[in-house]
Amino acid sequence: MRCYYSPSQELHAPPTWLLRGKMADSPEGPLRSDILKSVLQRENIDLTEPTFSNEEAERQQLLVRLSETHTQRYLHFLQTIHTRWIALPGASDTVIPNVHPVSLGAQYPQHPVGQAGWHLGDMATPITATSFEGILASAATAQAAAEDVKSGAKSAYALCRPPGHHAGPESAGGFCFLNNSALAATILREKFAKVAILDVDLHHGNGTQDIFYHRADVWTGSLHADTQSFYPFFWGGEQERGAGEGEGFNVNLPLPIGTEGPGFLSTLDNLVEQMQLFKPEAMVIALGLDAHKDDPLAGLALETSDFYKIGQRLAALQLPTVIVQEGGYATEHLGNNLVAFLQGFSQH
Repeated sequence: MRCYYSPSQELHAPPTWLLRGKMADSPEGPLRSDILKSVLQRENIDLTEPTFSNEEAERQQLLVRLSETHTQRYLHFLQTIHTRWIALPGASDTVIPNVHPVSLGAQYPQHPVGQAGWHLGDMATPITATSFEGILASAATAQAAAEDVKSGAKSAYALCRPPGHHAGPESAGGFCFLNNSALAATILREKFAKVAILDVDLHHGNGTQDIFYHRADVWTGSLHADTQSFYPFFWGGEQERGAGEGEGFNVNLPLPIGTEGPGFLSTLDNLVEQMQLFKPEAMVIALGLDAHKDDPLAGLALETSDFYKIGQRLAALQLPTVIVQEGGYATEHLGNNLVAFLQGFSQH
């Protein structure tokens, strides 16, 4: 399995975020990828950097693909907001919204402050001067892995940060700006008629659900800590099944807070059974490692050995698979959780 990573992802590195009303050190930064890279190197697993034969042309191709899952005005916002923000009198160096349209508003604002509130869904999405280049590099990493599988590889892993599964068609949230898993599925759809996204992150992939909610060609499924008591709070219930042509093609299986490995794995079996009814030709795994019991955002209680079992069970499906890194934050177990998953996945 080829593993991909772009060092340019480090350009997105906001030092803080707002946590329960207080500024705190951000758990989502380059340290996450440093830990994961170092453990892959320890295991003699090489990382391949996405290559660009014509950088500007490749960049534009990526933006075109991203426009299939995100609106043009949102992509324009991400590219331009920092320059427009710092031009405001008394503005900070970092884009952080101070107003949000509850239940969305009746009109799209032109002012940078209004646009920041419209698109940045929470206080975990600050944008600095170099953020967009880092965010785009994360998407380019997912694109490279998906292109590999599209070209015939059985599987590929994309070490993406910032993560992506909370990013919707025109919204950022939960450290996520561009939906890397949705991008990977879009690229696989260029070859495969039916693609499934299976999300095993601690948190519900609300952005992924939103992107594909009305579609029947991409099945989305997520098991996660119960969102009635856990982020992202407003989505992730079992009653959310898709709509229109997509009705029945979205499955959520929330887990009680504190669920341990056996409960997680039995629920995963249920989710996989429902996914197999869709008969996908290829799969994207939205891989969160934050379901571990010691993760700083912990809501579930998996052991490292459980990630090995997750990898085994998903590999047994023998589908062309893109593995996209989502959550998982800095602990002494983080790298070992990734290795356990990849070792389990390599057993088939």
